[in-house]
Amino acid sequence: MRIAIAGAGNVGRFVARDLRSKDHNVTVIEQDKSVFEKHAGEVEANIVIGDACELQTLDEAVLASCEVMVAATGDDEDNLVISLLAKQEFAVPRVIARVNHPDNLWLFTGSWGVDVAVSTPHLLTSLVEEAVSIGDLIRLLSLEQGKVALVELTLADDSPVIDKTIGGLTFPTDCTLVAIVRDKHVIAPKAETSLHAGDEVLALCSPEAEPELLNILASRS
Repeated sequence: MRIAIAGAGNVGRFVARDLRSKDHNVTVIEQDKSVFEKHAGEVEANIVIGDACELQTLDEAVLASCEVMVAATGDDEDNLVISLLAKQEFAVPRVIARVNHPDNLWLFTGSWGVDVAVSTPHLLTSLVEEAVSIGDLIRLLSLEQGKVALVELTLADDSPVIDKTIGGLTFPTDCTLVAIVRDKHVIAPKAETSLHAGDEVLALCSPEAEPELLNILASRS
């Protein structure tokens, strides 16, 4: 897979190294040449020196042939511009953008060409909630420009679905169970799988389906 990464800071370099270790064709774009000189040899990738907010630089990176664009600079405004150009001018199928300031998350939508926005503070909040919350629906990750989310709920002792099988439950439209985590083991949900107190239920669903899913899985007390 051909992947372009804008920004050769700590985040960009780590992503590039990780993707290269998986044999992807990676191009890193960075306007500050000294960054590459300082970290010479860290990343075995195609290097393009230039401003990723400019069409000429993106042309040099052959962005039109890339399947994924990662806007990973330390500037949210730059990441939005890069995302918009990647999607509108080069028709990159998947655009992933880093959100540096959590208050700017609302801007990172399909209107700016962003398919997936990654905000570290929001991810940390979700992981904390996932670790300590029982009976609450926690949104772990938004996908498809917010139209689909990966959600998690830990079943309480008095959940109405305890000891019931998945096949005996009716889940809302645009919602599917993807995994159950029980005693640190991942279980692929099947019709005959029964649900136990303490199970972490992972599902993909639309925002509209979340309230109904919560009503099915959560305690009614």
